Amino acid sequence: MTRRWLPFVAVVVCMTLFGLVETSAAQSGPQVIDDSQLKALSTTIGGASVLPTTRTVPHWFGSTLDPHDGITYGYNMVGADPNNCSGAACSVTIEADITPIIVNVGGFTFRGSDVVAATLNSPEFALNDYGSTPFATAAGAFPNTPALIRGPGGVLSQGDAGNPLQLQDATMRSQFNQTGASNYHLILHANVLPAVTINVPNNQGTLLESGRGVIFADVNIGWWSEQIQNLETQADPTHLPIYLTNDVLLYEGKNVLNCCVIGFHGTRATGRGAGSENSGGNAKVQTFAWASWVQPGVYARPNGGTDWALQDIHALSHEISEWADDPFVNNTVEPWLTPTAPQYGCSGILETGDPVVAIGFAMGTNTFEQGPNPNGTQSADGSYHPEDEVHFPWFLRLAPNTVSEPTQSPSTNVGRYTFMGDLNPFSGFREPATGCN
Repeated sequence: MTRRWLPFVAVVVCMTLFGLVETSAAQSGPQVIDDSQLKALSTTIGGASVLPTTRTVPHWFGSTLDPHDGITYGYNMVGADPNNCSGAACSVTIEADITPIIVNVGGFTFRGSDVVAATLNSPEFALNDYGSTPFATAAGAFPNTPALIRGPGGVLSQGDAGNPLQLQDATMRSQFNQTGASNYHLILHANVLPAVTINVPNNQGTLLESGRGVIFADVNIGWWSEQIQNLETQADPTHLPIYLTNDVLLYEGKNVLNCCVIGFHGTRATGRGAGSENSGGNAKVQTFAWASWVQPGVYARPNGGTDWALQDIHALSHEISEWADDPFVNNTVEPWLTPTAPQYGCSGILETGDPVVAIGFAMGTNTFEQGPNPNGTQSADGSYHPEDEVHFPWFLRLAPNTVSEPTQSPSTNVGRYTFMGDLNPFSGFREPATGCN
């Protein structure tokens, strides 16, 4: 079975081994999608303005002058203000309410509950030392194949070497150069809620099969987004609801091969008319994220080949990072464009994962679904594969970057523009973003 991604900003013994259960013979064999059609996308849903009295996740507001276009951009981010907090107030813990989703589509069942344990053991919630990584994405023959392949690792976040941290905590500390002995933290406390079942109508979803033989669900993004937002109405606005699926990806429009969205995050004001009633200035604004576990072999080619890092928690790490830097989906920046993610076109949103989709590194030990692909090839390598994340000075064209952790080796711009720093293989992330012309 394969894992799929979110929108908001894929013989009996084999099915058992890969967590995929055939519930009926409702359709003939899944359609095979060519690797050239397998895109990896994320999106955002909704958006809301907030006030200091708003009931939502802990957050702070800042503003920075973009020296390139002369505009001062404001932004909200989750956690404590790294520039003004002190003592224990610099450490913020967010309750993350994980709802596994069981998805029935095309006669098959994809159980989000099957990947809960592996997700809780992943860098997103477990503690790891981010001082170094054994492997990181290399360019390969980019933009031709093989591209975004497994390459050698090395020093990662040198300032936090020896500190056991969660992934998002390590990322935020690096973004604001709050490493080492700093008491600045953004911690996620996981709460697993009862699983929810969603039955996908035949006209809203189908089954696809990757070139490695992995079968995944392919669901219409508009219909799926409505299901997630219906679940979200029951959430606590001060928590982060995470809706977790297993090999469920999304297509846009009417073409099922216009695939695939692997995750999204979003925000909406609650209550009738998109706002809380009788709030007395204490309105509720709910943030949320959906992401799919992605089985090795959906995207990742064998033996560290193309899209090596596009597996397991890659989508989840993308969405949580973007939620942390743009929780209310209203942080705008000077438009940017990057050849590493042409699928997003010219974007004016501070979405930290979009420019670096499929670029990542190895961290932790992953024991879930680490056997061969259904066709006998081997994409799994025993690690988790978090995505690299872009730091906000890249979007704000800050050079030198005196905000973020220094690069691993001395550099002209001083600070790194992505969490991976020098390990990111593309020169466009060693300097600020470029425009769309």
